Amino acid sequence: MEQYFSQKTYIVTGSAGFIGFHVAKKILELGGTVVGVDNFNEYYDPQLKEDRNAILEKFPRYTLKRGDIADLSFVKSIFSDSKIDAVCHLGAQAGVRYSIKNPYAYIDSNVTGFTHVINEAKNAGIKNFIFASSSSVYGDQETSPFSENAPTDSPISLYAATKKANELVAHTYHHLYGMNCTGLRFFTVYGPWSRPDMAMILFANSIYKGEKIKVFNEGKMKRDFTYIDDIVNGILLSLEKCAPFEIINLGNNKPVELSYMISLLEKEIGKQSEKELLPIQPGDVLHTYANISKAKELLGWEPVVGIEEGIKMFVDWYRSYYLT
Repeated sequence: MEQYFSQKTYIVTGSAGFIGFHVAKKILELGGTVVGVDNFNEYYDPQLKEDRNAILEKFPRYTLKRGDIADLSFVKSIFSDSKIDAVCHLGAQAGVRYSIKNPYAYIDSNVTGFTHVINEAKNAGIKNFIFASSSSVYGDQETSPFSENAPTDSPISLYAATKKANELVAHTYHHLYGMNCTGLRFFTVYGPWSRPDMAMILFANSIYKGEKIKVFNEGKMKRDFTYIDDIVNGILLSLEKCAPFEIINLGNNKPVELSYMISLLEKEIGKQSEKELLPIQPGDVLHTYANISKAKELLGWEPVVGIEEGIKMFVDWYRSYYLT
């Protein structure tokens, strides 16, 4: 893998975000060059993004372009500088519940911004385009595990709808312009440097502070928690392959109940929590479960980090970042 990525240049959008940071860092460690793109918005504490970016800035082959992908003139400037081998588009407005309160943020970033990035990549003659989709496109799927050929025309959140739109736009650009586009449907990614709006950090905060934690659907929702290192490996394999057009699940293939995840956090932190059991929230799905046979076949990928080991590494990072 190191031989493949060295001497190549990648645009990584969302480079100061959770997944984008880890991908950019890994490419840099493998000897590649990264042009990072991020707007450092205030959806959550920008300081976390600045701290991630500070780590990337230590690599001489890293350049940051600070701006908003909804701004077409800014996006055009990204592609005017140097020869780019591939675009890894991970920049997006994240979060299911926030999309109910702030729909325009999702249209600006996930629809307009996505179209700006893929169209300017096309204009620059870049053939290889990898992008983040989401397990949320499956909606309230009854049949599990979720397969890539399952119907995805019934999203239950605007966030999910924008991710499905990304897949359709990418297919159009593959068909019209011969671009190699791979959309990766991520399943509940967690780990060090994760977003503070995600359940795992919210729960860890409350457990450490001795506060009551809000548990939706009484903790009976199941999620296919997938460790960040496994996700990064799948993204890099997709960048190596650069298939003509594919949609591929990246998930742990072992869904667990929310209540079990909380119990693992309590064990690693060494404290019990008081729980407020609440009904399911609008836009949330009851369960997610990735069929990963396509990822195994096309990419040679499968996850290696179980939830028990992953939460231990997450808590170790949480202590070092938030408590020291």
